[in-house]
Amino acid sequence: SPLKTFSNTSKMQNDEGKVVDLYLPRKCSATNNLIGAKDHASIQIEVAKIDENGLMLPRETHTYAFCGAVRSMGETDDTLNRLAQEDNILQNVYEKN
Repeated sequence: SPLKTFSNTSKMQNDEGKVVDLYLPRKCSATNNLIGAKDHASIQIEVAKIDENGLMLPRETHTYAFCGAVRSMGETDDTLNRLAQEDNILQNVYEKN
């Protein structure tokens, strides 16, 4: 029997007809490397933005993603402190050497 070839003509589209993908790769906030789909040790942390009264702003967050390699080295806490200080979330926590 002849081999059947399948073309990838089906596309994931939303209601407006725009092509959307199911998988969007993340980048590690510490290393800028792509986080693979099979990196089950990776995490993503969202820190809420707040107003001057200390109340959370809806749907406004700072997002940080860390790959499993950074987590296994025990560098996530220092890196999160450094990134949060760069984003003016924390003050006087991380000193550059």
